[in-house]
Amino acid sequence: MKALDIRQHSPAVGQQVALLSILGFWLFYALVVTLRATVMDFPAQGEMLVRRGVVTVLGVIITFGMYLVLRLFDSRPLSTRIMTAFAIAIPGAIAVALFNFYVFNIYDPASILNDEQMEEMRKYAAKGNFTLKVVAEDAISRFFFLISWASFYLAISYAGEVRAIERKAARYAQAAQDAELRSLRYQVNPHFLFNTLNSLSALVMRGQPDDAETMILNLSKFYRNSLSGDPLEEVPLSQEVHLQHLYLDIEAVRFPERLRTRIDVPDELLSVLVPGLILQPLVENAIKYGVSRSQNPVTITISARQEDGDLVLNVADDGEAKLGDEVSGSGIGLANVRDRLETRFGSAASVTISRPESGGFQVVLRFPMVHDV
Repeated sequence: MKALDIRQHSPAVGQQVALLSILGFWLFYALVVTLRATVMDFPAQGEMLVRRGVVTVLGVIITFGMYLVLRLFDSRPLSTRIMTAFAIAIPGAIAVALFNFYVFNIYDPASILNDEQMEEMRKYAAKGNFTLKVVAEDAISRFFFLISWASFYLAISYAGEVRAIERKAARYAQAAQDAELRSLRYQVNPHFLFNTLNSLSALVMRGQPDDAETMILNLSKFYRNSLSGDPLEEVPLSQEVHLQHLYLDIEAVRFPERLRTRIDVPDELLSVLVPGLILQPLVENAIKYGVSRSQNPVTITISARQEDGDLVLNVADDGEAKLGDEVSGSGIGLANVRDRLETRFGSAASVTISRPESGGFQVVLRFPMVHDV
């Protein structure tokens, strides 16, 4: 499993997105002011448009500078970034307002104002504090304009951080799920090996070396097949059934007269994917609580069917086991199967345990069908 890298290598909002948002804000501003000037029929529209364009370019540069400053605070709390935005918007607004005053009121105003407007401007200028008042009024409107952009930037920045956190959380959740699946999957092999070694020991003690050798060979085949894949990978149902054949062949050495098997899996379901060794604990239980405790032949049935888009697997025996812990679902093997299905499929999977009226023991697994892609 690859380690999860939680370091932030890039800003929450890329430079291209920031620049596009800045251009969008200022072009919208220029468009609105130009339309206003057109509606009010200001003189020298062409000259005013050029000067407005120069002010807009300066506004874009100053706003981009705000972005560069705000980017330095990407790792800080949102409250700090908001206060920073307000702080840097003040000098930015004053700078734009001063430049705008120079362009429209100091630099050759006669080329954009008619005689009546020039006379009116001289009257206002004669009252004193004209420059300060005009610049202050314009700076306030520019301040709110820059804060509007900063708010937009912080909003998309915060949204990007939330999405990044959600993606990290999803990766952590997936990693935890993978770890749990691996742990549950690895529990199956030691449990099975313990039971098989007990059986092998019994054969040796009874002086049945040929049967013991057959069991060892079958055990080798079983582990070669079951350990060859990734524990997280699902396997075709045909492979799972084949593994249970190998296991039943192993147990048939112990119970040559009592163990019978029946496989009822339609061909169209053999390619459906299932968790590896999901049937193993169930077949083991059938041997342990059905075959080994019965004096009569016992048939273990493995069957599969499709129902409402789900795969339904059934492992049953017709033995004489009494109603006990395994039937109530508290056994280690059954708990492992239940946990694995719940981890993989959530509430969409179910494990039903019962003892049919005809006798024996039955476990039914139901989970969504998964096809190889």
